[in-house]
Amino acid sequence: MNAAKLWIISGPSAVGKGTVCARLRHLHSEPFYSVSATTRPPRPGEIPGESYHFISAEEFDDLVADNQFLEWAVVHGTHRYGTPRRPVDEAIAAGRHVILEIDLQGARQVKERMPEAQLVFLTPPSWDELVNRLVGRGTEDEAGRARRLETAREEMASISEADHVIENVTVGETVKALVSLLGL
Repeated sequence: MNAAKLWIISGPSAVGKGTVCARLRHLHSEPFYSVSATTRPPRPGEIPGESYHFISAEEFDDLVADNQFLEWAVVHGTHRYGTPRRPVDEAIAAGRHVILEIDLQGARQVKERMPEAQLVFLTPPSWDELVNRLVGRGTEDEAGRARRLETAREEMASISEADHVIENVTVGETVKALVSLLGL
């Protein structure tokens, strides 16, 4: 493995960040995979402490006030998400790669605080495919999908901010590209 680096995996909603990172983690457990905190409720199949740290708005406020997040943001105008700072700092100090699976606004905050971080932006094969993935997921109502698609348009327009771009056609191909890029 290369020297420890901070890797940010980002991209629009429904591009497959979670699926790709889960497969990568299954195949390569050596890196530290950060678990974000969120104020949203769990979706079916999500495991507290593994998928996310599901916390109340009050708990989130306390962590923000104590500067305990590397980044945090309101996502899709509804819920807050944040990356706990301490586990990331400890993993880097221990010489481990760190992988953050976060949205673009969070990625921007991390890059501002830690410019050495590498932003890997996942793109869909096409806009229509992204829409199909979002609808097929079935986790948002019509208004939620519309919010996520508007955010996705804005994120796709910012692709030039990425250090690396990988088109997520299939999970297997995308994970293979990530393994090569990360030197795992």
